[in-house]
Amino acid sequence: MGRKLVIWAQAFWVCLLIGTPLTAAAADADLSTPQVFLEGIAYDVQATLPEPGNAADPTPPLLRVNELLYTPDRRGDQWVFSDVVISNASSAQMSLEWNGEPLQSLDVPVIPAWVSILPPLVAIGMALLIRSVLPALMLGLWLGAWALEGLSAEGVVIGLFASFEVYVANAVADFDHATIMLFTFMIAGMVGVISRNGGMRGIVEWIITGANSAKRGQLAVWSLGLLIFFDDYSNTLVVGNTSRSITDRLRISREKLAYIVDSTAAPLATVALVTTWIGYQVSLIGDASVQLEGLEMSPYSIFLNSILYSFYPFMAILLVVLVITTGREFGPMLAAERRARSTGVTAPPVKSKVGQDDEAALAMKDGVPPRAANALVPVAVMIVGILTGLFITGEGETISDIIGSANSYQALMWASLAGALTAIVMTVAQRLLSLDEIVDAWVSGARFTFIAMIILVLAWSMSEISRELHTADFLIASLGNSLPAAALPATIFVLAAFTAFSTGSSWGAMGILLPLVLPLCWAIMGLEGLIASDDYFILYASVSGVLTGAVWGDHCSPISDTTVMSSLSAGCDHIEHVRTQLPYALLAGAAALGFGTLPISFGLPWWVGMLGATVVTVVGLRILGQPVEDYRPD
Repeated sequence: MGRKLVIWAQAFWVCLLIGTPLTAAAADADLSTPQVFLEGIAYDVQATLPEPGNAADPTPPLLRVNELLYTPDRRGDQWVFSDVVISNASSAQMSLEWNGEPLQSLDVPVIPAWVSILPPLVAIGMALLIRSVLPALMLGLWLGAWALEGLSAEGVVIGLFASFEVYVANAVADFDHATIMLFTFMIAGMVGVISRNGGMRGIVEWIITGANSAKRGQLAVWSLGLLIFFDDYSNTLVVGNTSRSITDRLRISREKLAYIVDSTAAPLATVALVTTWIGYQVSLIGDASVQLEGLEMSPYSIFLNSILYSFYPFMAILLVVLVITTGREFGPMLAAERRARSTGVTAPPVKSKVGQDDEAALAMKDGVPPRAANALVPVAVMIVGILTGLFITGEGETISDIIGSANSYQALMWASLAGALTAIVMTVAQRLLSLDEIVDAWVSGARFTFIAMIILVLAWSMSEISRELHTADFLIASLGNSLPAAALPATIFVLAAFTAFSTGSSWGAMGILLPLVLPLCWAIMGLEGLIASDDYFILYASVSGVLTGAVWGDHCSPISDTTVMSSLSAGCDHIEHVRTQLPYALLAGAAALGFGTLPISFGLPWWVGMLGATVVTVVGLRILGQPVEDYRPD
């Protein structure tokens, strides 16, 4: 939009100086192009003509790009020029022409296609290298904004300011993003209140009677994660925040808590039959399957069949149970758990101190009784509130339809406010804290989320940069469309994982890939005669490949919002959470891909893949893992 304003301002002054007014046609024309073109990548360019042309004149416009002419298709009130490709040029000189009259001219920069993957890769690499995610994300954003300026010399400076002024501001201004931030602040504030009024201590003393060892404590956290299955954000924030004091007492490392929380959130939400994810996933499948001629299955049926091929979520959840019950750990998590058991230091030694000065303010006030009900009731109100909100905002005849179509963001806002108010009212009614103390406790709890919220905003900004740079289009174009059907599920799984890893968004990867993958998969199945045989296992496995591959990449990515929120809720340094979780995610992902997805791609039944992935996960942990001593407090 800024480039268009500059162009028309220049044109206006030129016409004013030479005494020639702008024609109505030129003034009303609009050519929508990407900010930069990736070399060799196909784009759709949209044009809107003046109203008379749209209403009465069927004459199509022409688009001249570096002397090549493109003709459009009519879509509603717009003309779409498909498959505009720029090769061997540093810029695309574009001119929209109608009835022999030039309406608009643009000069759009062209950059090498491989540059599109550099911003997320640089951000991820630097985060893992320097173990500090904030400067790494800022560097990635700066690089991405510079690439969108065409990698020009002046773009280095412009990109620095645009990364903050445009992309960070857009991430904060987005309604859904603002809802998540407010929801997070509200829950964290509620945790501050129930910590100060003795509710959290009451839960610890209540659960500790059954969970009287590190192993049983971890199983309790895992079970709580399975209980809150209907939404990954609710799962992450509620389970992590309410379990932290329990795991600290049982000498379970914060890294382990973050891993358990992260591995029972998205993996469960993506395969459970009634979750806030289902509506989004089914709607994407529905939009993509409309184009598939001869497919008569409903989108929800396709989704249900794809669950049988969703090996990674089941392996991720299974691996958590195996690690807990066997007491075997490997990689950086082994050192973290041994540190916690032997020294009682549960938090990582490199943990950022910024925003962590409120722990004393959240300690139980002297003289108040430790009542578990003061924590359980507000949490229960919030959980019931989420379910109620989902039913109120959803539509349909079945529970799956209602929750799948619900406004989860609205439900989360209502529920978090209800939970926080319940905690405050209960505290005031029992005269446990004064009003000033309640406010201080709420603010102290919310302040814990400050650094995590900054990381989350930067992760959202990086996702927008990746969309603007068409990173996924480059990945898909590099992959090619001449794959055999048997190679589709595994290839799609890896592509979805890499896309989610690079962008930090599993939902973003799903939204980008499903509309492209399903038509490609259906076409290849038709060529190989699989459609005529009514054997759609390749289709189901490909859909699952997108959904579960995106979760895998999201689990491995340090710029993922759910990974950030898991670190936040567990009170764990973010990079340490990524480092310790990554080996476990890689084991579960490798088992799912190599012994689940690949075998079924060649015609073996789904249960053979599930069994093979399970065996490899068990054996892999046995080979790689080393025992960690259990702990029982005196």
